[in-house]
Amino acid sequence: MAVLSGIHPITEALRAGRPLERILVAQGAGGPRLQAVIDLARQAEVPVRFEPRLVLDRLAGSSAHQGVVALGAAKKYAELEAVAQAGILVVLDGVEDPHNLGAIIRTAHAAGAAGVVIPERRAANVTDVVAKAAAGALEYLPVVRVTNINRTLEELKERGFWIYGLDERGSEDYDRIQYSAPTALVLGAEGKGLHEQVRKHCDVLVRIPLAGKISSLNVSVAAGIVLFEWRRRRAESA
Repeated sequence: MAVLSGIHPITEALRAGRPLERILVAQGAGGPRLQAVIDLARQAEVPVRFEPRLVLDRLAGSSAHQGVVALGAAKKYAELEAVAQAGILVVLDGVEDPHNLGAIIRTAHAAGAAGVVIPERRAANVTDVVAKAAAGALEYLPVVRVTNINRTLEELKERGFWIYGLDERGSEDYDRIQYSAPTALVLGAEGKGLHEQVRKHCDVLVRIPLAGKISSLNVSVAAGIVLFEWRRRRAESA
């Protein structure tokens, strides 16, 4: 059973019609935003129970649940075929921090991406922490989990995708190249970047020029920069 916590993730889960077994509200908690969650739950005929805050702390694994926790079916991963007709996909090569994964999912949805692809092993998977960091975007953006990123990139190439790897050693500036469609943007792990075999599967390696003395950006920040450049180009061409 999946556990969701926090006002925004649970609100979006209710709006998206995600199956929820029940919603628990901390006794004594209140406010208009929390009342809106209760109202949405009752409209969706999801049972609402008022429980001691310690019960919610235990279920959520922390006290940072804003007084509301939802229990429901686990979030299902999408199949690659369901998103393979996209304008742009985001492929993550071993992002391990769940906060980064959630932030990338949120940014990818905001930029108009059709899905995020993650590996099964040695990477963050979809959890309550990811859902909270995604701030509701997880209810709308498909996440595909694959066994092998390299094979997935090969399959995307067969489907006509152009693969752009974001790498500080890239030879092309992200804002000076022409993005061919459909596009797959590949982002590497925190502090490690792209694996060598993944780099070899990329058609183009792009970089974000930096003015400061640090050599790289947080992966979720870098994702936002490139994704919204892609979105700007697409809007211009349209």
